[in-house]
Amino acid sequence: MDLLSIVVPCFNEEESVEIFFKEIQKVLADQNYEIIYINDGSSDNTLKKIKKLANENSNIKYISFSRNFGKESAIYAGLKNASGDLVCLIDVDLQHPPSLIPEMIETVYNEDYDVVAARRVSRKGEPKIKSFFSHLFYKVFNRITNMDLAEGATDYRVMRKPVVDAILKMPEYNRFSKGLFHWVGFNTKWIPYENIERVAGETTWSFWGLVQYSIEGIVAFTTIPLSISTFIGTIISIIAFIYMIFIVIRYLIYSDPVQGYPTIMCVILFLGGIQLLSIGVLGKYLEKTYVETKNRPIFIVKESNIDDI
Repeated sequence: MDLLSIVVPCFNEEESVEIFFKEIQKVLADQNYEIIYINDGSSDNTLKKIKKLANENSNIKYISFSRNFGKESAIYAGLKNASGDLVCLIDVDLQHPPSLIPEMIETVYNEDYDVVAARRVSRKGEPKIKSFFSHLFYKVFNRITNMDLAEGATDYRVMRKPVVDAILKMPEYNRFSKGLFHWVGFNTKWIPYENIERVAGETTWSFWGLVQYSIEGIVAFTTIPLSISTFIGTIISIIAFIYMIFIVIRYLIYSDPVQGYPTIMCVILFLGGIQLLSIGVLGKYLEKTYVETKNRPIFIVKESNIDDI
């Protein structure tokens, strides 16, 4: 039976680690598998719980970062150290139901897919404002990147080894895994599932954190915002030029100084805002270029039970 590597990013998940493992044991009782826990610089007892499980179970591996590098780095580290013919990426809080794994594996083999991924078809239990912005993100992302990222797409998936190898060939520092999974291609099947509440603990994702993550994803896969700022600047310049001609003609005809201090201030503030917005968009891309050129490691390992890491 092929080895299944289960990659599990963890950040302050001390309450979920053991519950997750027990669930995996029940679901994959007949499967040959290894679990790779990635401790992403947790400040609680997550690493202690993981090490306890690793000492009791030979099929549990772990990698502990020197600090919090983020989930994207944890995903990369897990994929890089997965040795299975199949690799499963899943969250530890059980919002990704492990019960889907056998179906995913069966679909990969019986229907000849390279990737079988899970897609949330409902957001029951989430604030409506969060659901609205999530829907808006997928709509905007697909429109400006010419990609077809499935709405509700998650990182939860089972992949063949060649897919993992293709992803690892892109060692960029600024990572947006959902986009990378789609960009590499391969035959993918989506399995729908209903939203599930966390089994324990609280999410570490804030609303602002999700907004920043969305911006990272857009910047990583398109330069359209730069084109938009250029287009807006061009249109406003044309309008300003036409308005200037209007002012000159009005003065020549009526010999009357143009009044309207409030109007002038509004125009100046509006144009200043557009300029600052355009500079901000340009700065975001320069920031990404600056970080990439440093060529810093995606993660730093503090300790691990994997010998050749």
